Amino acid sequence: MSDNVRLKDMFFQPAFFEDLAKAVKKTYPDFDGKEFLGRVLDEGFEERALKERMRHTTLSMEGLLPQDYRQSLKILSATLIPLQDYSFEKTIYPDYVEVNGLDDWDASLPALEEFTQHMSAEFAVRPFIAQDQVRMMGQMLTWAKHKQATVRRLASEGCRPRLPWGMALKELKADPSPILPILEKLKMDESEDVRRSVANNLNDISKDNPSVVIKVLSGWQKEGGKEMEQLTSHALRTLVKAGNKEALELLGYPSDPSIEVKNFKLEPASIQMGETVEFSFDVVSTGESEQNLMIDYALHLVRQKGKTSTKVFKLSKQALASNESVSLSKKQRFKPITTRRYYSGEHAIEIQINGKSFGRKSFMLEVE
Repeated sequence: MSDNVRLKDMFFQPAFFEDLAKAVKKTYPDFDGKEFLGRVLDEGFEERALKERMRHTTLSMEGLLPQDYRQSLKILSATLIPLQDYSFEKTIYPDYVEVNGLDDWDASLPALEEFTQHMSAEFAVRPFIAQDQVRMMGQMLTWAKHKQATVRRLASEGCRPRLPWGMALKELKADPSPILPILEKLKMDESEDVRRSVANNLNDISKDNPSVVIKVLSGWQKEGGKEMEQLTSHALRTLVKAGNKEALELLGYPSDPSIEVKNFKLEPASIQMGETVEFSFDVVSTGESEQNLMIDYALHLVRQKGKTSTKVFKLSKQALASNESVSLSKKQRFKPITTRRYYSGEHAIEIQINGKSFGRKSFMLEVE
């Protein structure tokens, strides 16, 4: 069962819609709860994914709330406390603003500020950024100074260029400079959730503008402390996995370590789907002082039509003194999974230490 299936089985169940209908009707007696429940729990409901259920709920209220958008916002706001025990389901509140409020910013922005304190409005702010980036990014910078951590987090999370499940922000992917003042304001925030959002935003930026992220984080290192160390490590995770030398050096891993890799072995030389290859090797430090080593392995996969792809896996972090050595081994099993399809042919495992290759060995995989 996929993560998405598990989540949708947890949220947006009939009890929530019944409680929502009761809460709305208490504030707005003209609300037709029976009609709403019939619309939302229709024949296609069970097949909808998690975020689809969110939007379906919003659209199911169409015509059942007042035509006056601002009046509808007041009604929805009044239902937040009665529904306080629910969590992700409350994404319907900012979603209602996203669907209905792009023509009324003066009402929508305060509503998003309120709703995000109950459930993040990170998806809903993105169409506003797309519609008027200058105005909305100015609002996000204002929210970065808010007393509530949930609002400050929205300032960062909402403008991530590649937010999972959210619409991509193409202009910010091309030029992330409007994001940087927000992240600068929040980099040492007292809330771990906010700092983690800053790191996630930088990680997004790194996929299109790695040099920008390296420059920003290099300047932030003067702050020092465990919090900055954690933020930097989390922000650089994609670049580190790709073996980016500047990112590794920023984390204290030299791009040209003084080491030798010995006794690299891989067996068996040929396997069937469902079987396992095992590889092992020794790392010997030849430097005169202690070295930090980020030891990974790259799995080179055969794809369709003669193409190949590479996936990097973390293996170990080591601090080796002069002439010190460490022995490592790993089993890699090949089994069918929903997120990756394997093909027959010559695959390979490559040892990468601090982003540098230290040997590669091939093996045959037979897929029926």
